[in-house]
Amino acid sequence: MVRPIVLYGDEVLEKPSQALTNISGAEIQLVQDMVETMYKASGVGLAAPQVGVGKRIMVTDPTAGERTGQIITIVNPEIVATEGEQYEEEGCLSVPGFSAAVVRPKRIVLRGLDLNGKDITIEGKDLLARAFCHEMDHLNGVLFLDHLSFLKRDMIKRKIRKLMKQGEWER
Repeated sequence: MVRPIVLYGDEVLEKPSQALTNISGAEIQLVQDMVETMYKASGVGLAAPQVGVGKRIMVTDPTAGERTGQIITIVNPEIVATEGEQYEEEGCLSVPGFSAAVVRPKRIVLRGLDLNGKDITIEGKDLLARAFCHEMDHLNGVLFLDHLSFLKRDMIKRKIRKLMKQGEWER
């Protein structure tokens, strides 16, 4: 089931997500819904808070669904290593219509759980590293806007507030 994507301004995006102590059928269904939602929106990653659920779950697919078998699901992820730096344009499904260049690590290693509750360690480079960092930010209540200079961030936030006033800030 495709779920609505929560937009900037919703408080679930500003709060750190809760770790899971148990992976039940509800979480497995949530992940299936997140994958469908991510693909429908042509995204490369989605965190549970973006569909209104404050749990530490993220899904990524650097091919945005173009190749099968690329989906990566991580529960309770944590960053265990980073290396290098990349500076690329980045957008967000929760901040549609806006993008900006953001500095992220070139390589990242995450540790967490798969949907069976088994420990996993996954390395991401380039776009996958960027997606991992972006989704980790969501799980920590941070948006890509928070990585921008005050002026750039303020300009985007003012444009969003204007769209909100006009009733145009919705999916």
